[in-house]
Amino acid sequence: MTLLASCLLAVSCATVNVQQETASVNRVVDDWHKAAADANEERYFFLTAPEFVFLGTDATERWDRASFRAFAHPYFAKGKAWTFTPRHRNVIVHDDVAWFDESLDSASYGECRGTGVLRRVGGEWKIAHYNLTIPIPNALAKEFVGRIRGATATP
Repeated sequence: MTLLASCLLAVSCATVNVQQETASVNRVVDDWHKAAADANEERYFFLTAPEFVFLGTDATERWDRASFRAFAHPYFAKGKAWTFTPRHRNVIVHDDVAWFDESLDSASYGECRGTGVLRRVGGEWKIAHYNLTIPIPNALAKEFVGRIRGATATP
């Protein structure tokens, strides 16, 4: 009976730890989105890892932390960055790495999807990678692929 109780306690503790880590990751990502909505540049970039990479909705948008900060600074300086409101998020935590996908709402872009990776840096979760996309329904995919090819074709 003691072995069974020990096993149940271990499973219970592991479950609680995963729930706590998931909640911590959610707080960081929520705070990151809020920092953008509040135009708080310092807080926004504080929540990112040194190797942070941001992939934007345009195929040309791949920024490291420094280049993304240079791009974003004028928006933050005007007191109006961007607002993406999370609707749903899935989080997976494994040791000192976590990854997630989320559904977002944006007044400018409508329904969006974000995916990201966090890693623990100095005991704190930091966003190391984020990819923002605008999901296209499969029924519209061929039309948009054609439009994208037409827009990127050289004359």
